[in-house]
Amino acid sequence: MAIVDIHGRPFEKEVLREQQTSRLATLHAEYAEHPSSGLTPPRLASILQAAERGDIKAQCELFQDMEEKDAHLLAEMGKRRRALTTVDWAVLPPRDPSDAEQAEADWLNEVLQDLPDFEDLLFDLLDAIGKGFSCIELDWQRLGREWLPAAFNYREASWFQLDMATRNELRLRDGSAEGEALNPFGWIVHQHKAKSGYVARGGLYRVLAWPYLFKNYAVRDLAEFLEIYGLPVRLGKYPAGASSDEKSTLLRAVVNIGHNAAGIIPEGMAIDFKEAAKGTHDPFDWMVQWAEKSMSKAVLGGTLTSQADGKSSTNALGNVHNEVRHDLLKSDAKQVATTLRQYLLYPLLVLNRGGDRDPRRLPRFQFDLVEAEDMATYAEALPKLVQAGMQIPVAWAHEKLRIPQPGKDDAVLGASAGEPKPTAAARVAALKATSEVDPLDDLAEQLAGQWQPVARMAEPVQQLLAQCKSLEEFRERLPEVIPDLDAGQLVELIAQGMFAGHLAGRTGAI
Repeated sequence: MAIVDIHGRPFEKEVLREQQTSRLATLHAEYAEHPSSGLTPPRLASILQAAERGDIKAQCELFQDMEEKDAHLLAEMGKRRRALTTVDWAVLPPRDPSDAEQAEADWLNEVLQDLPDFEDLLFDLLDAIGKGFSCIELDWQRLGREWLPAAFNYREASWFQLDMATRNELRLRDGSAEGEALNPFGWIVHQHKAKSGYVARGGLYRVLAWPYLFKNYAVRDLAEFLEIYGLPVRLGKYPAGASSDEKSTLLRAVVNIGHNAAGIIPEGMAIDFKEAAKGTHDPFDWMVQWAEKSMSKAVLGGTLTSQADGKSSTNALGNVHNEVRHDLLKSDAKQVATTLRQYLLYPLLVLNRGGDRDPRRLPRFQFDLVEAEDMATYAEALPKLVQAGMQIPVAWAHEKLRIPQPGKDDAVLGASAGEPKPTAAARVAALKATSEVDPLDDLAEQLAGQWQPVARMAEPVQQLLAQCKSLEEFRERLPEVIPDLDAGQLVELIAQGMFAGHLAGRTGAI
């Protein structure tokens, strides 16, 4: 049975022994033309229009120049591309896997984990965010009985063109009108949907090309402004009948004197210094900031996660924009995972485990993008919900808090060995301690603070007790101090407490 790729195209194993681009020496010897040099709005428009017709070479070279010449654009795109390289990933079997499907997923995990440059592959694939696509040529090697990737070779986007019929199929530029179709199992082709449209119009750099151009104009004008800022206007005067050579000499002297602070002119000519040039850099600075904010919005979904927003950045809005960045990360991860499933996992299985496969039962490449919930909040809420009668699955709690469930022989955290478990009475006491405070308890504490009459009334009794040598003597002499005791204040305080407690009961405080 013939081997076919994920799209049903036939494949011959002989192509694994030689990379397709090795036969196209002209591509390896090609140098970029750097169309950003002297870029103007009409020139930019013509480059974009040519890409829509299938000739994407100049557009791809322009996008490469944009990254090299604009530090802000490179930094913002680098944030987005590198974010995915730091995320954990795994190859998972399809739903309800058989033993064979689980074994294949485990084997793929081992293979990919052993690849030394897999993170570089992820970074190169995400070059498609800006350019619309990224093509990685596979270099296969035979290790024992297995075919495995020896290297992932990034190929310049300018090496490719689009087919004339659909304008969505990428082909190598071989000098022909249609180009050469890419070999099955020889490439990982990632077409990133940063925006809808044809491949040539799907990259973010199509949107960023105009802010890039206007920013360059602003920077150039700012440089010219700073060159003459503070210098006086210099006017050269030549007499009537001066020759062209004399006029040129005077002009050179006027220009050079601003830089050299010295110069010579023919006799009979003069240089007048007028008021110094005035102005401000604010218009140029505003234009640069507008361009950089536009770039940040397009790449990261906001401006508050970069320096472009300056003083207006706030922590609250920055958190909102970080949430937007997380959504972009999830979208990038899903698109890259789909590409790896089709162009890497499928070839590995077909070449090493058999060619007759149902694409619906392929293993899945998945990034771990689930964020752990706030552990302190769950630690406080879950016990109360359980006490209220809610039935909460343990697996759900482990998943929310990103705490793996222990294996059979795994040691788990728990109470110290010498610390006894709380008894039922202790748990009841703890629940009472956390219950709402009784309003009458507050009233009792308030009255206890006013219990000074009791202390004054007990003073004669305390003095008598100190004088007596035995309890019998104290009992016999106790009637002597009764006339000295004034219980009026005590009776009044007791009456006030009883009245306040009666009112509390009437008003529903208890």
